[in-house]
Amino acid sequence: MKTKQIRLYAVIAAIIIIFTACSPGISAANPPKVSETPPVSAQSQEPLSPSPEQNTQQAHTEAPSVAINENDLTDSSEPLIVSFIDVGQADSIFIELPNNQTMLIDAGNNADGDDVVEYVEGLGYDTIDYLVGTHPHEDHIGGLDTVIDELNVGSIYMPKVSHTTKTFEDVLVVIRDKGLKVTSARVGVVILEEPGLTISILSPASDEYDDLNNYSAVILITYNNSSFLFTGDAEDIPEDEMLEAGYNLNVDVLKVGHHGSASSSSEAFLEAVTPLYAIISVGAGNSYGHPSQSVIDRLEGENARILRTDLDGTVVISTNGDGSYAVKTSKEQ
Repeated sequence: MKTKQIRLYAVIAAIIIIFTACSPGISAANPPKVSETPPVSAQSQEPLSPSPEQNTQQAHTEAPSVAINENDLTDSSEPLIVSFIDVGQADSIFIELPNNQTMLIDAGNNADGDDVVEYVEGLGYDTIDYLVGTHPHEDHIGGLDTVIDELNVGSIYMPKVSHTTKTFEDVLVVIRDKGLKVTSARVGVVILEEPGLTISILSPASDEYDDLNNYSAVILITYNNSSFLFTGDAEDIPEDEMLEAGYNLNVDVLKVGHHGSASSSSEAFLEAVTPLYAIISVGAGNSYGHPSQSVIDRLEGENARILRTDLDGTVVISTNGDGSYAVKTSKEQ
């Protein structure tokens, strides 16, 4: 009990030091408190949802870099290139922005950090300008400490929610040790706004969700006439909140929520999104039954082209912003 109390105090202290925000809701004087968010147990989640404490990473092969030939694109604008890295039953998305900056959304499980760094460096980068940890489950932030430690990192965005795991503590410690700060990822935050290029956060809209998945940072990227929506593990509650808020969710490329779990990707949400491409980051033969056949059926009902990291490997989608896309997968090569 004493060890757990010490760890809890350490996490609280790290958050007080690290977190800053665009809004007055988070600051050194008003940090997010561990007690505001009850720990999420396996029993409190959907039966097929992975628990961060199980640390049961599905086996996967190292993700090779997948090169997009710019001749595959249709005009001379700078490309936006999005790599959905195959990290098994986890998420990690590396984005090469048309302004020559980079973005990383999540970094897989604890064991995936080195592979993510290798993938980024293999494309010739040593800097992540915008780093997002969508929510504090191990299969999303597990590799973040390695990424932050080994690469140059600019801005970091994480939702206003705490967790008592060693994984979460490791991320906070390396952020502190590197002298970095965290901006609260919540609805209304604009990460980047330039002519023709916008990155904004549509969710979370609350500080009182019962499930950590629903704190997931949902990120919309628009590049002229092209658009991407990255939903983390957001489930039906934040999906409904986004619909009720009246956001234009009609995008071309959707990162399917929660590894294709039936708790996400409601029929109403997918009808609003109507994606051309739907990417599911999922581990082969995972024990959670992901992706759900009901989600596959809904996506097929929207005539989306479904790409899965368990079947296709790393998926790379590139666009010049004209609404057309070039798609490559590592298992094609």
